[in-house]
Amino acid sequence: MVEYVNVFGLFHATRKQLYVSAAVFTVVIILIIGLSVGLSGKDEPSHHEEISFNGRDALDHAPLVDGHNDLPWNLYALLNNRLSAFNFAEDLSEDSVWGKANCPSCHTDLSRLITGKVGAQFWVAYTSCSSQYKDSIQLTLRQIDVIKRLINKYSSNLELVINSFDIENVWKSGKIASMIGVEGGHSIDSSLAVLRLYYELGVRYLTLTHSCNTPWADASPIGNSYLHNLTDFGVKVIHEMNRLGMLVDLSHVSHNVMRRVLAVTKAPVIFSHSSAFAICNKYRNVPDDVLQLVKKNNGIVMVNFYSGFVNCNDLRNATMRDVVDHINYIRNLIGVDHVGIGADYDGVDKMPEGLNDVSKYPDLFDRLHTNVDNEPYWSQEDLEKLAGRNFIRVFSAVEAVRDSLSSEAPYEDIIDRQELYNAQLSENLTPGECQTAIEWNSIITTTTEGTNTIGSSSVEPSVSTSEEPSVSTSTISSDQTTVTQ
Repeated sequence: MVEYVNVFGLFHATRKQLYVSAAVFTVVIILIIGLSVGLSGKDEPSHHEEISFNGRDALDHAPLVDGHNDLPWNLYALLNNRLSAFNFAEDLSEDSVWGKANCPSCHTDLSRLITGKVGAQFWVAYTSCSSQYKDSIQLTLRQIDVIKRLINKYSSNLELVINSFDIENVWKSGKIASMIGVEGGHSIDSSLAVLRLYYELGVRYLTLTHSCNTPWADASPIGNSYLHNLTDFGVKVIHEMNRLGMLVDLSHVSHNVMRRVLAVTKAPVIFSHSSAFAICNKYRNVPDDVLQLVKKNNGIVMVNFYSGFVNCNDLRNATMRDVVDHINYIRNLIGVDHVGIGADYDGVDKMPEGLNDVSKYPDLFDRLHTNVDNEPYWSQEDLEKLAGRNFIRVFSAVEAVRDSLSSEAPYEDIIDRQELYNAQLSENLTPGECQTAIEWNSIITTTTEGTNTIGSSSVEPSVSTSEEPSVSTSTISSDQTTVTQ
C-alpha cells in the first residue's frame, strides 16, 4: 500500500515523489547560483582585466600633489624677486631668460603646470646654507613673501592652501592648491618662536636641514662625519611642529636623524623629495630600514626625479624608467599607501629623459599603468593614492595630532648657548660675531641640491654646482645681484 504524506496541509504526495522533487529543486538552485556567479565575474574584471583606462586618467579623479618645487628660488636668482619682470602665464620653455638653453634648472610655468595636470604644489621658501648664523630669517621671509605675491598675482590659477581639507576643494575649482614649505632648519635660526611665526604665515612643512648641519640636526653627509645626530633641542623642534600641525620633512637629513625623528615624533612624517637608497646609494635617499619605519609611522616618501638621485651610474642618461623603478621599489617594500611625488623641479639642472619639466606627470602615470616586465600592477585607485590621496591622508593625520595636543602650551625652550657656540666653531665662524649674508650675495646659483657657493664681491667668482656641473653657464646682472647657472 502506497503511503501518502500531507505537505504543509496543501496536497498529498508519496515519499518517492517528495525525494525526486527535492533533488530537482536543489539542482535548479545550484544552476542559478552558478550562473549568477559567472555573470558577476564578467561584470567585475579581475586584477589584470580592469576596465581599460589610461594612467593619466587618475589625475582627473584626484589632485596631483607635488611636494617640492624651487621656482621661488629661481625668481630670486634670476630677477631678485621682481614679479613685474616675470610672466608666469606664458610658456617659458624657450624664453631667453627662463628657457632651458639659459637656465637648465628652470622647468615651471602655468602653461606647463596645467598640461601636467598639477592639482597642488608645495612652493619652497629656500635660502642658502651660507646664510646660517647670519640673516637666514630675513632671507626666508623674503622667499615666503614672493610665494604669496606670486599666488596673489595669478589668483585665477593659484590659491593659497593651509589645511588638508582645502586641497581637493581648490583643485575641484580649477585652481592649483598652493602651499608653502621652508627648506632647511637653518631658516629658523634655532628659534621656536620663529618656527611658530612661519606657521602663522602659512608655512606647512619644514625640511629639518638642507645641505648643512644645524646646531640641532645633522644633514645628509657630503663628506664630513656625523656631528651630533638630533639633539635634545632638535627633539623640541619636532614636538613643537607636532603641536602646531606642521609637517616634519626628513629630506636632506642624515640617516641617523631620520631614525631618531621617527622614534620621537607624535605625527606622521614626509620626505618631500627623496628616493630609494637601495637603488641609488646617495645619502639624500632613504634606506630600507627607514622606509619600514615610515610605514609604521603611516608617513610618505615623495619620490625625487633628479637624475643624480635616481641613477647613480649614469645621471646624464637617466630616464623615466629610473623614476618608475624608485616608485615601484618603495611600493613593493612598504605598500602603495606610503609613496607620492616630490619631483624637485626648478631645483636641479638635470631631469630624466621623458620628465624634462612639469608638463610630463601624465606621461609618468601612463607609464606606471603599463606595468611592463615584472612591475606591479597600478589600478586607478593606486594611481590616485600616488598622485595625492596619500599625501592628503598624511597631512590630515598631522592635523589630527595637532588637535589632540590643543591643550598644550607652546614650547619655550631655548637652545643651549654652548651648543650654539660649538656649532659655529665647527663652521670656522667666530661665535657671536654679527654677520650678514646679503653683502656676500654676488654669486647665486639656480640649483638648490648640493652645496651652493655665495662669495664676496671682492673675490674671484666661482660657479657652484649641484651633484654635477651645470649643463651651461651664463651671467645675468640684476640690480646688484650676479646670477650664475
